[in-house]
Amino acid sequence: MTYNKIILEKKGAIAKIILNKPKALNTLDEELLSELMAAVDEIEKDDSVNVVILTGAGHAFSAGRDLKSILDGKERAGGSRFKTIEDLSKPVIAAVNGYCFTGSLELIMCADIIIASEDAVFGDTHARFGITPSGGQTQRLPKQIGPKKAKELMFTCNTISAYEAERIGMVNRVVPPEKLEDAATEMAEKILENIPETIRAIKSLINKGVRTDLETGLKTEAEMHKGLVTPTEEGKRRITTFLEKR
Repeated sequence: MTYNKIILEKKGAIAKIILNKPKALNTLDEELLSELMAAVDEIEKDDSVNVVILTGAGHAFSAGRDLKSILDGKERAGGSRFKTIEDLSKPVIAAVNGYCFTGSLELIMCADIIIASEDAVFGDTHARFGITPSGGQTQRLPKQIGPKKAKELMFTCNTISAYEAERIGMVNRVVPPEKLEDAATEMAEKILENIPETIRAIKSLINKGVRTDLETGLKTEAEMHKGLVTPTEEGKRRITTFLEKR
């Protein structure tokens, strides 16, 4: 597929998706979102890719949904599409630079790990423009940062800095702007040191767990083992090597 509003790069086991409308601050319109979903589908089917980095070109990750298209009635609800990123079997690292507002905040809430540049600014402005969230913000944000903080951000439409986002648990790390790309790549490479199929299983179990109660989550985890703790073939090799060295 030819992409016009995103860039999809693959280097070894790392795929990078770049939102590529820098002159429009990478606003999320229907064409860009369709391309993003197509890229996610391509990555899901590509067994050579084990980690994904999602970022934005230019001076912003994304200023959010395209307001003109919303006013013209051309924008679809984003919930099921954003969930495609959350449900991708491979870890997704969001590398956030500059603005990350509203629809794009909904988007990164679906990532597994978020690394922010010191110049990143986060905010949710749905209420300012009379738009009820459709990308999962009312469900994911309270679960990730707590309901009271989520209500404060969504009721006031205040923006917060990268360091405040880190403090409240919205992002994992904050780095200088010039180190954002390297930090995301280093995180991806650290993940790649471990066994991909196990990472995928862990991601699936965590995602299912946060959507249900503890008892159900524990049963789901137990069912995967069927009573036995069984490592993968690569895991067995690593255990044997570890024991021999010890």
